[in-house]
Amino acid sequence: MPRVTIIETGLVSLRNRELHGSYPQMFERMIGAADTTVTFNTVSIPAGEPLPDVERLEAILITGSSAGVYDGLEWIAPLEQFVRAVHENKVPIVGVCFGHQLIAQALGGSVRKSEKGWGIGRHVYTVMPGNGLIEGTHIALACSHQDQVIAPPPGATTILSSDFTPYAGLLYAGGSTFSVQPHPEFSVGFALACCEIAHAKGHAPDSLVAAAKTSLAEPMENDRLGGVITRFLTRSR
Repeated sequence: MPRVTIIETGLVSLRNRELHGSYPQMFERMIGAADTTVTFNTVSIPAGEPLPDVERLEAILITGSSAGVYDGLEWIAPLEQFVRAVHENKVPIVGVCFGHQLIAQALGGSVRKSEKGWGIGRHVYTVMPGNGLIEGTHIALACSHQDQVIAPPPGATTILSSDFTPYAGLLYAGGSTFSVQPHPEFSVGFALACCEIAHAKGHAPDSLVAAAKTSLAEPMENDRLGGVITRFLTRSR
């Protein structure tokens, strides 16, 4: 049975965790919907758990977080070193949102808080042709972020893009590392909660929050990207 190690880098609030689950639980639901044979273990950075031995891992997924990759927190540099070791050993690894930004920074890209402000609600991304992972021309997904990758690492290929987030999906040199800015693991309910969080804590303007909430009534394509991530993590090395 394929085994995915989830690196939890942020905590959902207790109230939202009761309603929607933790980040690892969201990913377990997403991956389990695509492949019922996958098993999981979680390494929680907020709980102080040590990073695992790369040699023993089959596949890795790095979650979202309210932290910024440039914040200088004591666990950021060791996690970047871990990502470089995983990448070097060609263990399949996927990062989402914070995980996307962390992988990009660890491998030589640049991340910062965007002058465009908050990206919340349902965003539609252009799928780059011939990328080998995601089919179709566009995909609609929830997002919740201010930070963005502004320069991909050398050798990375952009496979998802939008006017708001030009580097929304990256496939890295060697083909075993993949990351995305939007959240295929989010339910609509949790995406709506993230709009409220952006409003309350991030000072997102009323008009943006209202438009983002309205957008979430439109169809989402979580299963499409969830299936892509699952196949990427479980394919033979």
